[in-house]
Amino acid sequence: MTGPAAFTLDWTPTQAEFDAFAQVSGDDNPIHVDPAFSARTRFGRTVSHGMLLYAKVWGLIRSRFPVGRQVAQTLVFAHPTFAGEPVRIEVAEIGRDAAGIRLAVAVRRIADGASGLAGEALFAWGESQ
Repeated sequence: MTGPAAFTLDWTPTQAEFDAFAQVSGDDNPIHVDPAFSARTRFGRTVSHGMLLYAKVWGLIRSRFPVGRQVAQTLVFAHPTFAGEPVRIEVAEIGRDAAGIRLAVAVRRIADGASGLAGEALFAWGESQ
């Protein structure tokens, strides 16, 4: 991603993060937290919660835009993201007006470029609510 306000963060998710997110969110689906179960699936190992990926995206957005609020998001989780496999989180501005900023967001596996998350977020200026 390129353009104004384009920024990235490399991250290697861990099983401990999957487990902690499951505990906080209540989403303890074995595909996320049970390596023995996951080994028998088509993925062969645990996969990240989609919203854990977006939580990391949101953290990156907030590091650049600390004041404001998210108004909307559209997300697609096309490919799995695995523990121990490095990913690149990407955010790029794709539009701006008085109401706020539209951001393209993505999480891609570094090894093969597969998209674990792709979408847009609408971020409104002003005080957080």
